[in-house]
Amino acid sequence: MQTLVICIDRDNDLGDKANVRAPLIGREANIEAAVKLATADPEDSDTNTIFGGVKILDELLAKGVDAEIITLAGDRNIGIISDQKIANQLDILLKKFPAESAIFVSDGAEDETLLPIVQSRMKIDSVRRIVVMQSANLESTYYIIKHAFNDPKISQTFFVPLGLAALIYAFFLLIDYSQGAIIGILAAVGLYMLYRGFSDTVDLYWEKLKDSFYSGRLTFFTYAAAALMMLIGTLVGLMGVWSLYTSQGIWYYGIIPLITSFIYDTIWIYVLAVLFADAGKIIDCKQRSEPTGKYMSPALFVTSLGFLLWGATRYLISIDPVMGGAETGLQTGLQIFVYSIVFAIILALAGIRVSNRPQGKGKKSKR
Repeated sequence: MQTLVICIDRDNDLGDKANVRAPLIGREANIEAAVKLATADPEDSDTNTIFGGVKILDELLAKGVDAEIITLAGDRNIGIISDQKIANQLDILLKKFPAESAIFVSDGAEDETLLPIVQSRMKIDSVRRIVVMQSANLESTYYIIKHAFNDPKISQTFFVPLGLAALIYAFFLLIDYSQGAIIGILAAVGLYMLYRGFSDTVDLYWEKLKDSFYSGRLTFFTYAAAALMMLIGTLVGLMGVWSLYTSQGIWYYGIIPLITSFIYDTIWIYVLAVLFADAGKIIDCKQRSEPTGKYMSPALFVTSLGFLLWGATRYLISIDPVMGGAETGLQTGLQIFVYSIVFAIILALAGIRVSNRPQGKGKKSKR
């Protein structure tokens, strides 16, 4: 035989609704089973699958192709049980009809998950999906959504933020502080989305941190201290912004001055945290007699950036009387800004020089 037209009823509607036992072989047997299923349940899409297979069979026979139609049915317990039943039926039929190729006929994406099972046993020339025009893509859409929710990656991304939002909202309702629920939900979902966005980076640094801990390196303690310093710096900056916000309100200061205040209060704490983490790497490299230049240049660049941001925010504060510019003076603020730019350029040039300096590759062995 040249071609088999294979129709799939994965959930065994033929057996449960029409009392028809699969597999079905031949045109007459398939038409009779389709009529019984349509009589039992006119809305079942498997009826259209079988009639679609019969049409394909007729087209092949009209072209002189040696073809036959078969229908395989699984089980109402969709999954391993139903797929094994279909695989066993196909193995038995291929012994009777050793066809060269097959045309796979289905009514949606759910049945098409069996394609690998058929392809592992024979060549598939074509896949035909029979869809009722009045409900196009309905079953496929449902199956895609169902499959997506069963996927751990998608379900975690979708359900975790909703679960966090529901728990936080319930907690704030319990303590009778409904206004805090919006703040808590936005903060939790925002942190979760940031984590998802930087998950690869977070995982990378987490693995490095665990490796440094188990190998007894100093970087574990410097990294932990740097993270703690960044947390403290963020809290210090937020408290400063909150103090300004509660004294006169955002309408009085504006968003830009509040952001400027946050950067001015936190920049050196952040720089110190980065330098502290970098110092642990340098010390570990010294202990292993490895070159340290690749860690020296980032330290210089970070310090240079710190001078730039500090000088710029100091100048912005000096020109804003609301932020205390009258105490500093415009001229003093400008001088600080210029000096900070000079220091930043010097440190950046030093960092470039260090990064371009050839690094030693270790001591040469004596002969």
